[in-house]
Amino acid sequence: MDVKTKSESPIVVRGLKKAFGKVVVLDGITFELVSGQVTCVLGRSGTGKSVLLKLLIGLQKPDAGTIQLAGHDILTAPLTELNDARKKVGFLFQQSALYDSMTIGENVAFPLRRHGKLSDNDLRERIHKLLESVDMDRDLDKMPSDLSGGMRKRVGLARALALEPAIVMFDEPTAGLDPITAAEIAKLIVGLRDRHITSIVVTHDIHTARTIADRLIVLDGGKSLFDGTFAELQQCKLPFIAQFMKDAA
Repeated sequence: MDVKTKSESPIVVRGLKKAFGKVVVLDGITFELVSGQVTCVLGRSGTGKSVLLKLLIGLQKPDAGTIQLAGHDILTAPLTELNDARKKVGFLFQQSALYDSMTIGENVAFPLRRHGKLSDNDLRERIHKLLESVDMDRDLDKMPSDLSGGMRKRVGLARALALEPAIVMFDEPTAGLDPITAAEIAKLIVGLRDRHITSIVVTHDIHTARTIADRLIVLDGGKSLFDGTFAELQQCKLPFIAQFMKDAA
């Protein structure tokens, strides 16, 4: 990998393999993300989509292959370097993963207090702007239990953006949401392009993928069967892809 590619590509994956016992989840996955684009990773349940995200952020280790995250080789980098790389990544979990004992404002403030050095006034202003960006600024003092699923996703996204990441990872961001709320979340993801943020979205929702994705990667049997645009996906003649598109319609 030359220096130019390493510095310009937010995530570079080469030959990634992961198995749990005899079950091979990922078998030689290779791709690199384009800065500022939204990439959707599609596939049936159990095809390793969420495992891929955990590998990319360093929560699990692959059996083979390399991962560069924000220019850092996360498999060989010292812990301090890995932590610096992680600060450049926001993560929106499938269930939002908000702290139930904290208000909405306190949830968003958590990474800022942990990693930032803002004054109290600057912190309050930053929290307000983050929540305003997801249309949740009027709910700052509510508890997570007071919110709908879609509202929790919005707050989770605001928290993911707190440290101004270059990359945001989404694990099934529209799962369990009604079509209107799912469309609202999709719009927020698309809006990250205007902020030059690179997004990787794991989803089984083909309708959301069609709306948000610049590029789609389809996994099956541990392999990447397809990598391209939605228009190209529609024209793909592979039997699995054709059946996947039919089942998702």
